[in-house]
Amino acid sequence: MIEISVNGLKKSFEIGKNVLDGLTFQIETGERVGLLGRNGAGKSTLFKILTGELEADEGSVVIARNSRVGLISQIPVYPAGFTVDDVLHTAFARHQKLSEEMEALAAAMAAGDGSGQTLRRYGELSAKFEGIGGYDTDTAVSKVANGLSISPEMRSQLFDSLSGGEKTRVNLGRLILEDTDILLLDEPTNHLDLHAVEWLEDYVRRFKGTVVVISHDRYFLDRTVSRVIEVLDGRAEFYPGNYTFYAIEKERRYQEKLRQYEKEQARIKQLQEAADKLHLWAFMGADKLHKRAFSMERRIERIRQTEKPTRARAMTQRFGEREFSGDEVMHIRDLEKSFGDRRLFHGMDLLVEGGERIALIGDNGTGKSTLLKILMGEEQPDGGRVRFGPSVRTAYLPQIIRFDHPERSLVDTMLYAKHGITTQAARDRLGAFNFRGEDVFKPVSVLSGGEQSRLRLCMLMDEEINLLILDEPTNHLDIASREWIEEAVEAYEGALLFVSHDRYFINRFATRIWELENSVITDYPVSFPRYKEIRAREKQLAQAQPKQEKKEDRPVPKGNRAQQNARKQLTICERDMEKLEAEIRAAEAEMERSACDYEKYSEAYARKEELDGKLLELMDRWEKLAEEAEA
Repeated sequence: MIEISVNGLKKSFEIGKNVLDGLTFQIETGERVGLLGRNGAGKSTLFKILTGELEADEGSVVIARNSRVGLISQIPVYPAGFTVDDVLHTAFARHQKLSEEMEALAAAMAAGDGSGQTLRRYGELSAKFEGIGGYDTDTAVSKVANGLSISPEMRSQLFDSLSGGEKTRVNLGRLILEDTDILLLDEPTNHLDLHAVEWLEDYVRRFKGTVVVISHDRYFLDRTVSRVIEVLDGRAEFYPGNYTFYAIEKERRYQEKLRQYEKEQARIKQLQEAADKLHLWAFMGADKLHKRAFSMERRIERIRQTEKPTRARAMTQRFGEREFSGDEVMHIRDLEKSFGDRRLFHGMDLLVEGGERIALIGDNGTGKSTLLKILMGEEQPDGGRVRFGPSVRTAYLPQIIRFDHPERSLVDTMLYAKHGITTQAARDRLGAFNFRGEDVFKPVSVLSGGEQSRLRLCMLMDEEINLLILDEPTNHLDIASREWIEEAVEAYEGALLFVSHDRYFINRFATRIWELENSVITDYPVSFPRYKEIRAREKQLAQAQPKQEKKEDRPVPKGNRAQQNARKQLTICERDMEKLEAEIRAAEAEMERSACDYEKYSEAYARKEELDGKLLELMDRWEKLAEEAEA
């Protein structure tokens, strides 16, 4: 059954420039669709048309009858005094309406109304109320709030007092609780921490309705969508797979189209040269050859069908680097910071050496950005100190970009920031960051969040540095811009410290993980995949070990023969698990090497899935053996 049908959709905000130019597609019930395209391609505009917030200039949109649509991009305005809990409970408007009618009927029956119609109506409403989970609303709210890291303290706060990211999280929770038929998710992961993103992935996979998601989180797309629609020049391109399939297939289509174009151009050149010779010979006396030449030229016109394929112009600027002498980049000693009664971290003692690439991770609100601000001197610690190496020069990209004079144009911002730079040099640098033509004369205040990040990077990359600190560098950026930043970071050889919830970015660059949890930083000197394995193993161990009170000065019994055998099998099982983990890492490495070869990638992916299944089976066996050994 077709859930969403879009036909010939056109929408423009400037005369003669269509954002959507004949967009046509259909989405079946239960499909998970990723909507891709560069920033400004019209994806959010399409969502607003689907929800009725905007009117299309031309074309039609048909939503299946009785299908309820929920959109996460907008944050509704709630009455003054609404708490987070009040906002979450607005998802149960239908339940509230039924409850009020049931209360009115109960009052009527208590007053002596015993008619069959009243009793029958109350019975119908009661069954319906129970069927839609009316008696379990508090449980549902708690479950969603826990999954999205909405703490009990936050639930009691006023909604208006929250940050933009926190409001987005609460609104996402409300949308999930509404139990809609069609989920429209516009960049849902932008303000979520890693735990909340993983929870949302699991929810989307289990959601019974239709999902259309706009996202630049490649891991999220790979794990949640089974079809991609790319909005390109106002029209739709279709890819029957997840993001990885889309990336490989898009490159294959480009190369195929380029070969077709080059083949046609070679044929055209050959025919044109032959026609020119025939015309020349005709002028030399063989008049009849003109007719053959004209015939060839008509054939050339019929051949001109394939347009030359193009790619988005890549940004090529790289970070300027300063030579680093010495081993110690930064030494953090006994650092602590609190806000009132809330302690963010304490006893922090860490050493950073040259060339290290460190990912600082943790839930929202644990103090990651505060730590970076302390390192940059924007905040003062309550105790401890930070010491940098004598030749260290730092560049910092904050999470929230601010400019002192947002009324200035882009080119003026560059001229004031970089003394001695000429207007032409400033325009050239801006051009390298895809700010071209009249765009350089726009005021900074009209730029989107992603464009402001790009402008700040443009200013940073002119400096010679050897310590780069990034706070959520890929937020609000489309995939092309993310890939460009990744290439720039790949080429940079200095020390790197970054906060990110983009798992692709962390996986690609982190050689060391700092996890901030419960006011303490735990240092994992390993890659992100290895960190995930260690954390999963720790969780398995915590769940497997029985909670028993320790008894002092009591000898550990050797146990009966069954227990001793279980301990031997436990050791063997652990060895097998280590071997499987090594094979999984090898399969993941093969997937990375084969990213542009779909067949090899598919084989490596299938191999990894098989190994993951075996590892899960071994983990189950390990738990049973552990119970037998400790019995």
